[in-house]
Amino acid sequence: MPAVAPLQVAIRGCCPRCGKGRLFAGPISFAERCTACGLDFRAFNVGDGAASFLILIVGAVVTVLAIWLELSQSPPWYVHVLLWGPLTLALSLGLMRLSKGLLLAMEYRHDAGEGRL
Repeated sequence: MPAVAPLQVAIRGCCPRCGKGRLFAGPISFAERCTACGLDFRAFNVGDGAASFLILIVGAVVTVLAIWLELSQSPPWYVHVLLWGPLTLALSLGLMRLSKGLLLAMEYRHDAGEGRL
């Protein structure tokens, strides 16, 4: 069975082996195994690598946009609260799902594992 492209796995949330089963059981939690081909997703360890980069990326984007809005429009404080809180949450969850899917797909594609030389 040819492996599915990692970016396609990340965007569609499908199994990296067959491309049919669901990769996620929840918004950002992996399913235990593929419902179509039985690939065990518990064998993969994506760790916190995605979260570390996303904190920096989302934080930088939201900070730059908030400063730009403040300097150009000077809105009331509650506009910042209503705008940046939900945007930060949406970007964090959306990008976390994509990055975790991409990391798992890359780990599958390159047959990566812990403690092997």
